[in-house]
This record gives sequence, structure tokens and C-alpha cells, in this order.
Amino acid sequence: MTAVQDPDPTPGPGSPPGPDPTPGPEPAPGPRRTRGGRRRRTLSVLAGCALLPAALYPAAPAAAPSAARPAGADGTAAHSAADAGIPAELRRYYRQRLQWEPCPSRPSYQCATLDVPLDYARPRAGELQLTAARKKATGNGAGLGSLLVNPGGPGASAIDYLTGGGADVFSPSVRASYDLVALDPRGVQYSTPVLCESGTSSATLGTGRRVSAESTRLAASDAAYEQLTDACAQRAGKLLPHVGTLDAARDMDVLRALLGDERLHYVGFSYGTYLGATYAGLFPSRVGRMVLDGAVDPTIDGYQDFLDTARGFQVAWESFAADCAARADCPLGRSTGQIGRALDALRDRLDSTPLRQGKDISITGDDLLTAVVAGLEAPNWQLLRAALQGALKGDTTALQQLLAPATDTSSNAGDAFFAISCLSEPLAPRSTPAQVQAALGQFLRASPQFGKFYATQLMQCSHWPVRPVQPSGRVTAPGAAPILVLGTTRDPATPYPWAKALAAQLSSGRLLTYDADGHTAYHRGSACVDDAVDRYLAQGRLPAPGTVCTDQARPAAPPPE
Repeated sequence: MTAVQDPDPTPGPGSPPGPDPTPGPEPAPGPRRTRGGRRRRTLSVLAGCALLPAALYPAAPAAAPSAARPAGADGTAAHSAADAGIPAELRRYYRQRLQWEPCPSRPSYQCATLDVPLDYARPRAGELQLTAARKKATGNGAGLGSLLVNPGGPGASAIDYLTGGGADVFSPSVRASYDLVALDPRGVQYSTPVLCESGTSSATLGTGRRVSAESTRLAASDAAYEQLTDACAQRAGKLLPHVGTLDAARDMDVLRALLGDERLHYVGFSYGTYLGATYAGLFPSRVGRMVLDGAVDPTIDGYQDFLDTARGFQVAWESFAADCAARADCPLGRSTGQIGRALDALRDRLDSTPLRQGKDISITGDDLLTAVVAGLEAPNWQLLRAALQGALKGDTTALQQLLAPATDTSSNAGDAFFAISCLSEPLAPRSTPAQVQAALGQFLRASPQFGKFYATQLMQCSHWPVRPVQPSGRVTAPGAAPILVLGTTRDPATPYPWAKALAAQLSSGRLLTYDADGHTAYHRGSACVDDAVDRYLAQGRLPAPGTVCTDQARPAAPPPE
């Protein structure tokens, strides 16, 4: 194992501000699993994240843990086996007792809080309070324990995902076998959130948007990143060194022990695959049944991340364009080339003259690309065609539907995205405006439609006050139980080669290919994929090597090399 290791100890800044126990807003219904979209969404939420509680439920005195567990698991049983090597200074965290209470905003779910060290290298430097939520197993038997779920991001609330519809993603057999558990990672929403309140608008920031190659425009975007960085350093500086993926993975291990599980059963989507792989690298012997869907390749750096993502969205756009060209009602043309040129022309037109509807709606070329990215990731081609047709006719209705997630400011997702990403080299590009200018040619060759869109984001961590503590590198997790890696062949946000790379790196990796469009594979319309994942989680049976699923659950051609 070379990729995941303890970082050099960072001096502890002392205890962060205490949590606000006020319950937050109820999450919107329906699960969200995004990476490219999460990156896109943060652009707008930077305009001012609402103050959020550090927990859905205030800290409570010690009480008995949940009773529904395999024989002998009483909340401390795992200490004698999986946790035998825990350092003495961390044992008190592994021996807390969780008190589950109905979540105030979702009483059919239970919530609890737990304490973790601010700095695992210096456990006495302070503590953070994290919040977990769970949906009890529906079965009457002993069950398989807990299944921890993370929807991605980084910065997405796992609790909002689970309680807002994510539990329904899983099949009846999985829900009967496991308590479904969500833990908001440190720095996210209900777990001591990073709150920068930067006041930086997405229009000023310019990231994830189409920008010109002019150095003055890039310099303005760079200045906006610097403004965001300064706001985060001023308002959340003590927390920033301690919200990385490495520490979040260690927190997951604390929760595993408190749940009474000797091994961590886990499903991670998108960025959640990076979090899961990090856990496997740190604690291979504690890996249970693990599914990583929409995988991130931990060997890449931040530059390659954004270049691959730009290329992934180009592949997705061309797939959409080919489908559109075959339809009589395609609003942009009759060939993929014609449709691509029409998108560019429409974008340029809206950059010059925004589309206005009423006194409050203004759609720019930047907004158009943001909507296209959303439609490709979902994927929702019907809505995307309607949005493009509407833009040509002056109607913004469908565009607004696609843009809705990007304008959601009900969480701290924007601030958390930057704080978490900038601590891991695979997620943390640190380019200067001059370097972005030099990179534009390569990005445009990889993605004529989205090259500038993603090249500009190379500056996002250039001013961040904390250097990455998690290097790029292979994660092998020797001795880990089998890890099922899912890759979608035309996934724009986590391109298919990343899934192939991660599955090959892991000593126990098994790749399941989904020959389809859109981001992630599970519960996306393929009975083949869903059945394979459910069998592994409920029965421990892996799909055969080389299995390829399609939307129609029938054999497909071999995946691309």
C-alpha cells in the first residue's frame, strides 16, 4: 500500500467552535449522486451558504446502543478482534455509546452523534462532533449489521441523501439485511460544517463556466478564488487542515466499531468511491462487503482529473448528439458535428445577449453549459432536448429545471467541496492563470464543447491555505475482502477508465461494467446491475469476471479499452 498513509502531523489548532443544535431544513425528496454535478453545484452555492447545524440532534448522555445486531455485537464486541490494534489514546473514541433518537425532521429515521479527534496524530488537540442517521433493517432476522452509504460530493450530505430518498434506492433484500447508515463527513452539513460565508458569486468566480482565453478574464477568476480562500481561512481556518478524506475514513472506522460491526459494509457513489478506497487502504482487514460505483482513480492528480472529466463530458455529449440527430424533432441539427456547432453558437449568443424571462430570470451562455452538464449527467436527454429547444425559442422553463440543483443554497456543500477537495492531490488542481492559459489547447482538443468549462477550474486550490495531505497513488488494500467496482462506459463525471484502473489496483477488486450513459450505475435502470449489486450485498456473491450489463440487461459488446 503506497497511496493511503498517515499524513505528517499538522499542529492542532485547538477545539473548533461548538455545534449549533438547531435542526436544519428538511432535505429535498429524492436521492442525489453527483460528482461533476456536485462540482457544478458548488459554483452557485458560493454566493452565501446558509448557517447549518453541526448535528441533526444535540449531543446526548451515554445510553445503550442498538440491540439489533449479530450475536455478541453489543457496541463493544468488535474491540476484541478487529480493533485490537487501536492506539491507547484513541480507545475512548472507539468505546463511546451511541444514543439513537428519532431525527427531528425525519422521525422515521434515527439520529445520533459521536465525537472524534480533531487531529488523529494529536488526539488531545480537540474534538469534533459528527452526526449519523440510520434506517433500521426491515427484516426480522439477525441481519448483517450496518451498511454505510455515501452519495459523493465531496461536500454532499449523506444524511440528506439517505433520509431524502436514498434508502429507497436499495432493494428489499438489502433493506431487510442491513441497517442503512449515513454519516456526514467532518466539515459537511451536520458534522461540524465548514462555513466560509464568502459572498463570492458564481458569476465573479467564473469556475465551471465558459470563459474566454483572455488573461484578464482568467486573472479575475483567480482573484475570486483568492477571495474565497481568504474568507475560508478567516472564518474556518482552524478546521481546514482537518476535513480531508483521510480523516473522514478514520471517522468511518470509529463509527463501524460503535455500530458493533467487525467489518465495514459500505456503498459509495462517485467521490464516495474515493472515500471508500481510502478506508480500504487504511484498514484492509476491516473491509466487509464494499461497493464502489462511479469510481475515482486515486493515482491521478488534479490536472488529470479535470482533463479526464472534460473528455468524459465530451463523450457523453457526442452520445447525446448522435441520438438527437436521429430524431425528427432534434432542435440543433442532423449530425453530431452540426449539433456541436449549434451548441457553440447558442452559447456565444447567450453570452452576448442573455435570454431573459420576466424580471428575475436571465440565462447566459454560462448557464446554458451548466444545464447541459446536468442533463448529460442525470442522464435526462428528453429534458435536455426540451431545454435546448426552449433556449432557441426564448423559453427558459426546461433550462430552469436543469439548473435547479446548481442554485440550491440550502447546505454548506460549496464551502465543504473546496475544503475537502483541496486536501487530496487527485482532487486538488493548483494552477495559476498562466498555466491555465497554457493548458487550454490540450483541454479544447480533448473536449471542444467543455474544454474551457473545466480548464478554468484548475485554479480552484491555487490559493488554499493548506497543502494536500493525501498524495496521489495506487490503493491496493492487500488482504481486503472482495470489493465490487462499478463503471459506466459513458459516465461523464467519473469516466470509465477510472473504474478499470481502481479495480485493477485493488488486490481484491472486481469490475462490473455498465454499457450505458450517465453518472453511476446502480439503480439507473439496469436489472443486470441492480441484481449483481444486491446479490453481493445480501449474499456475498460477486458477478463473474468480465460481466457487462446494458440498459436492457442483455449481453453487450466488450467494454472499450
